[in-house]
Amino acid sequence: MKKRILLLEDDSILGQTLVELLEAEGYAVTLARSGDEAADASYEDVFDLYIFDINVPDINGLELLKSLREADDKTPTIFISALVDLGSISKAFAVGAQDYIKKPFFPEELLIRVNAKFANVDATIKYKDLEYNPKTKTLKKDAKTIALGEVQERLFSLFIRNISQVITQDMLLDCLEKPSLSALRVALTKLKQTTGLNIKNLRSVGYIVE
Repeated sequence: MKKRILLLEDDSILGQTLVELLEAEGYAVTLARSGDEAADASYEDVFDLYIFDINVPDINGLELLKSLREADDKTPTIFISALVDLGSISKAFAVGAQDYIKKPFFPEELLIRVNAKFANVDATIKYKDLEYNPKTKTLKKDAKTIALGEVQERLFSLFIRNISQVITQDMLLDCLEKPSLSALRVALTKLKQTTGLNIKNLRSVGYIVE
């Protein structure tokens, strides 16, 4: 089954270019030219990935994703935007984005990032001395199997699938059985000790493993 992508882009030429590029790669793409149109599409269909511009008619991309996350929609999201200031980028990750591409960009760059995200869904992921199988949830460190509890596994899976991408605090809290900032700090400390992941705290933005 084709992976479904919702693309929010009000620039007709760029939007059509990206649609043709992604469809040629085998993706099913729905193009929305306003925030309201994208919101309607997200309620009517289920998508595997959102690609949102920010400055679009009606509700902007940031507000749209914020409302989707508040409705418990956890669909991975990439922002593409001409806004390059740190404030806009920080807000994009704060509302739940996994990636941010600054305009102008080569369309092929977006395709590379999209392919990489979907490739990580089922394939075994190798990172330094760690090897993780998402299907079986098996983790090995230096070829030795490591047992993770349910919460630890959810946190680890989120980080290992998004190396070098910012993970927001809210996304991590969703992995906990009883979410709280103190519980999150304890869980992340334990995860670092167990796996050796170098988890960095980007204050007011989120966490990242590089």
